[in-house]
Amino acid sequence: MTKFITVISLFVALCCTKKASGGDFTSYSVAEFDALLKGNKSIQLVDVRRPDEFKAGHIEGAILIDVTEKDFLAKADSLLDKSRPVAVYCRSGRRSRRAAEMLVEKGYTVHNLNEGYHEWRLYQEGKKT
Repeated sequence: MTKFITVISLFVALCCTKKASGGDFTSYSVAEFDALLKGNKSIQLVDVRRPDEFKAGHIEGAILIDVTEKDFLAKADSLLDKSRPVAVYCRSGRRSRRAAEMLVEKGYTVHNLNEGYHEWRLYQEGKKT
């Protein structure tokens, strides 16, 4: 049964791969994103929301790089290592997809939390499976 779930999870992850000019990024459900973070300690976790949203709550270990700021890519280049994968999230998934596209174009390997921080919090509280 575990093998079956693993195969299905990989299939879903591959089906969710998004094309961006210059490369791909993968979007994950909250459960898949949680497993990704726990299974890969080299991932750089980036919250792309506004500072007030970050201050109200964020995933442990995340750094803030607001995608709505004009200098988003410059900040990303100064704070992130292109040789390590990047995981991005926002409130609902829209801004993080935009950030993922921008980062992929700059040569980063990117993983996106498709459902956003709101769903992440519900998952962590056991209210979403």
